[in-house]
Amino acid sequence: MSRILITGSSEGLGLMAGRLLAEQGHEVVLHARNATRAEDARRALPEAKAVIEGDVATLAGMRAVADGANRLGRLDAVIHNVGIGYREPRRIETADGLPHVFAINVMASYVLTALIERPRRLVYLSSGMHHGVRPALDDLTWIKRPWAGAQAYAESKLYDTVLAFAVARRWPGILSNAVEPGWVPTRMGGPGAPDDMDQAHRTQAWLAASDDAAARVTGGYFHHLRQREPNPASRDEGVQGALLAACEALSGVTLPA
Repeated sequence: MSRILITGSSEGLGLMAGRLLAEQGHEVVLHARNATRAEDARRALPEAKAVIEGDVATLAGMRAVADGANRLGRLDAVIHNVGIGYREPRRIETADGLPHVFAINVMASYVLTALIERPRRLVYLSSGMHHGVRPALDDLTWIKRPWAGAQAYAESKLYDTVLAFAVARRWPGILSNAVEPGWVPTRMGGPGAPDDMDQAHRTQAWLAASDDAAARVTGGYFHHLRQREPNPASRDEGVQGALLAACEALSGVTLPA
């Protein structure tokens, strides 16, 4: 049995993955933005070991989630599922001066990776949209460019993939992979999304807990239980190093060697 934290799991794919893992006998820890959502998560999955509260739109909230996770004892896996979509019509700035999309989709994954006691497995949620963009390392926070919500989202998912591979390279003793769940009809994806909802949560759960040889790899990019090629920029060690350095500078948090 594994103990697995799933961020952003009061609903949607995170909750679906939690249900699947709980059915398999694993100890599931959910995460919710606030007390109301935490109560919703408890009702939705009463088998959950715990629900950690914390708004990862802020650095303080990210630290609170990491602290809550560490108080539970060492985790076997973390699924970095928390995220927001591509529909923000303008650059919304957080209390820390970061774009809302970047803070939640990228910085939260980085800070939690750095501050949570190192688990054996890490899974980062990407998107097929990451294939269509290039790294904008000189403007991660969208200060120089006119805002484009869909592009900001796609870039954030590229950076999540970069982070997964950077961690796989930096921490060879753990398994770190990225997942493309598909464009599915969640609240984020919208009701017209065409992909199979029944498949969207399975790969991340499998990577977090399975003993299958195909799941016990690192530095992979997966879609529906199979590896596929990511955006080539995500494999670039220079891009990986630059992203880690930028996240450290923006957050004040260092990813351990």
